[in-house]
Amino acid sequence: MPGSTLPSPPPAGTALRTLQRWRSTGQEQRVDTIAEEVPVAMRYNGAAFAVMMATPCDLEDFALGFSLSEGLIERPDQLLSIQVQPQLEGIELNMSVSADAPGAALDPDNGRLLPGRGGCGLCGARQLEDVLRPLPPVKDRRTYQTAALQRALAGLALRQPMNAASGSTHAAAWADASGRIGWVREDVGRHNALDKLIGALHHNEHSIDGGLLVVSSRASYEMVSKAARAGASVLAAVSAPTALAIDLARSAGLCLVGFAREEGFNVYTHSERLQGYGLHGHPPA
Repeated sequence: MPGSTLPSPPPAGTALRTLQRWRSTGQEQRVDTIAEEVPVAMRYNGAAFAVMMATPCDLEDFALGFSLSEGLIERPDQLLSIQVQPQLEGIELNMSVSADAPGAALDPDNGRLLPGRGGCGLCGARQLEDVLRPLPPVKDRRTYQTAALQRALAGLALRQPMNAASGSTHAAAWADASGRIGWVREDVGRHNALDKLIGALHHNEHSIDGGLLVVSSRASYEMVSKAARAGASVLAAVSAPTALAIDLARSAGLCLVGFAREEGFNVYTHSERLQGYGLHGHPPA
């Protein structure tokens, strides 16, 4: 119709759905932007490993980051190819790994063959030892100014288009030593968002050390594990950590920050990594 305007397309990873909006003044039908969540099957050299509930975008990053953080490959070059294959029921990520990669010899009887829900980082683990795998010690021991962390937190809040549209996704970001955001990835699952970020950094041949990891979620054991295995030295979470996450971060040498806000935060482990200035750039009292 003349003068009419088409609605803007929703951000990648979201979809439009109708709803009935109920208020004290009445009811109305509206169109809302909703985060997508689909089953994503992870297959290595033809063998099924896991089905994760994830947002269907940045899947190549997800494949690489998940493979590294789950120990299915030890180096990015062991992931030879990624095929994203849409299916009626969801999406298959068919990955080819080199013969020397751990994922090349999956045992169907011991693999992680159960579904991983959007909020789950351990769903499908069959053995207790699979959960508490030893973490490598953090190699990067540099310090960062608190102003850099504050800048990263402010940047994260502005770099979440999916969450701004839907209100239901998590984000993981990498910021350099000055706090400037370099990469951000979003997903309905906080673990998926971090895996996607790790994959994006490797796809861009950018080392994760020398910067800060900032996540919009709580800092659970799995988030600390993925961050430490990726080589991060500082992980800052907008929400709270768990007791196990604190213990593991301390033993791995990871600086763990919780309740991270621009106006302040709690440092649970290795506070020596945040030295030099107090909040807002002022010397500490």
